Amino acid sequence: MIHRSMLQPQEIEVFYILPALRKHLVVFMKERGLKQKDIAKLLEIQDATVSQYLSAKRGHHIQFKGRVLDEIKTSAQRITNQTTLLMETQRLLKFIRESEVLCEIHHKFSVVPAICNPKTMGCTEREELIHVTTKA
Repeated sequence: MIHRSMLQPQEIEVFYILPALRKHLVVFMKERGLKQKDIAKLLEIQDATVSQYLSAKRGHHIQFKGRVLDEIKTSAQRITNQTTLLMETQRLLKFIRESEVLCEIHHKFSVVPAICNPKTMGCTEREELIHVTTKA
């Protein structure tokens, strides 16, 4: 399922990671006993979309494992309104970037340059400081 052209990391997040995150959030919220309509309201999605996530019609291209799943489960408990939804979504995306899971997914679904490195490409925080020089 690799695209013939290179996708940007942000496109990978939009097309693959966000749907998979929502799917897992839906599953974990459902396991906690929340009703579909309440899950839809919390995640700002339609009731039918919740049903599609539960039946694996959406968000099924990626199966997160290990620490990522643990983090999603934590987020599913923390999301109580629009603000916490935004905060937890950003926290999860940052975690996925910094743990280099984004790189794994990027390589799976897109052509990626051989020299691709998350720190030099800007996908994660750079270890070195960028020095800007100006002429006096």
